[in-house]
Amino acid sequence: MNTVSTVPSSVNSERPYHLLAIETSCDETSAAVLRNGREILSNVISSQIETHRRFGGVVPEIASRKHVESITLILEEATQIAGIGLDQVDAVAVTQGPGLVGALLVGVVAAKSLALALDVPLIGTHHIAGHIYANRLVGEILYPALALVVSGGHTEIVLLESEGVFRILGRTRDDAVGEAYDKVARALQFPYPGGPHVDRLASEAQEAIELPRAWLEPDSYDFSFSGLKSAVLAEINRSRMKGETPSFGSLARGFQDSVIDVVTVKAMRAAHAFGARQMLLCGGVAANRGLRNQLAALCGKAGLPLIVPPLSLCTDNAAMIGAAADLKWRRAEFTPLEMKAEPIFSLEEWSVTK
Repeated sequence: MNTVSTVPSSVNSERPYHLLAIETSCDETSAAVLRNGREILSNVISSQIETHRRFGGVVPEIASRKHVESITLILEEATQIAGIGLDQVDAVAVTQGPGLVGALLVGVVAAKSLALALDVPLIGTHHIAGHIYANRLVGEILYPALALVVSGGHTEIVLLESEGVFRILGRTRDDAVGEAYDKVARALQFPYPGGPHVDRLASEAQEAIELPRAWLEPDSYDFSFSGLKSAVLAEINRSRMKGETPSFGSLARGFQDSVIDVVTVKAMRAAHAFGARQMLLCGGVAANRGLRNQLAALCGKAGLPLIVPPLSLCTDNAAMIGAAADLKWRRAEFTPLEMKAEPIFSLEEWSVTK
């Protein structure tokens, strides 16, 4: 990624610095102010869940329009809560990608305008780097670290060889975990977003219907969940063809058991193979209680430290974007104002300069 070489004097000064961060990659409009890259002074989030619920999922054009309506108010609220003026902002960070292109553009245009008006650096930031470095707002990261990223659009195992240096070991070949949860939830007659409903139903179920696990090749860290989703639908159809009422609780538990089994086993195998000193759980599905509990148990048994962000930092938010942008700020790796929104964006290429 092209960077700007001009280094503001505040980068190397001893005084506190403030990063104003913006996140609009999907259906949350968020702005945050971080002091010194670690202290959250504000983290304002405007969710569009109620707007999209009637459609059963995010409608990109509507999401973009809602961002346009909200962005100015959210930015004003973030600076007011933080108790700083715009003249105290040292850099503006924004999600450059990946995400919905129209949604990304709203944040990118707002960030460019602010950076230009305030004459401060712009830091285009990778959305998944944000999810990963949300963990740095909780505790220190030990390198090499292994990140398990599970969200609505992404399921990846990422090795952090050193600070801000990413290597993707495995990713989903079809549905992300969050997508699979939403599709299964729809089949179980739950509203969007369905993940929390499936998690709750699974935790209450007394038994599980055994469902397949897609392990793929023996040495693969990739994932595939489309077959599991189809297996749930097949079980529902089988029950109805017999004139029986499907056991939604047992299906939810069987589905969740399969997902958690595959992602945690592969993550632990990768952590062992690459000598990880710490496990990081990241992304919106990191809020899933079953996943959090199972990964904590496996890490505890292996003696591997685990960091899991609080629920407020699992879903899309601007504080995580500020935490990742801080990696670039401290190295004076800034982004030109010619930056474009990148709906498909390489995490590995976004890595900081070693």
